[in-house]
Amino acid sequence: MFHLDGDLDMESHEQLQQQAADAYEAGSRHMLLDLSKVKYISSSGLRAIHQIFAMLRAADAGENDNEVRARIAAGTYQSPNLKLLKPSPRVSQVLASAGFDMFLEIHSDLRAAIESFG
Repeated sequence: MFHLDGDLDMESHEQLQQQAADAYEAGSRHMLLDLSKVKYISSSGLRAIHQIFAMLRAADAGENDNEVRARIAAGTYQSPNLKLLKPSPRVSQVLASAGFDMFLEIHSDLRAAIESFG
C-alpha cells in the first residue's frame, strides 16, 4: 500500500512511479494507492497512476490489450492489480472526469479494498 500525502502533480509523480516500480521489481503485483491525504491531482499524477496500471497490466497475461480495452469501453473491466482508496471528493471528480473510475476500483473502506484483491 502506498500512502500518498499532499499533491500528486509534476513535482511528485516521478517519486510515486519509482516507488511503484521498486515494489514491482521486488515482486509486488497488487498495489493499493491510499489517496485520502491527496488534495490535488494533476495530469502528471493521472499519468503516473496510468503508468502503474500499465506496468501491472503487462504482468497479467489473462487478457490481451484489445480485450481489456473492449471491456473498459463496455464498463465490465476493473483492474485486478491496482486499486484506489479514499480519494477526496475533489480527487474523485478528477478521476471520474479522466475516466479512471471505468477501470480502477475506488474504495472507501481499507478492509474491502484489501479483500477485493481476492
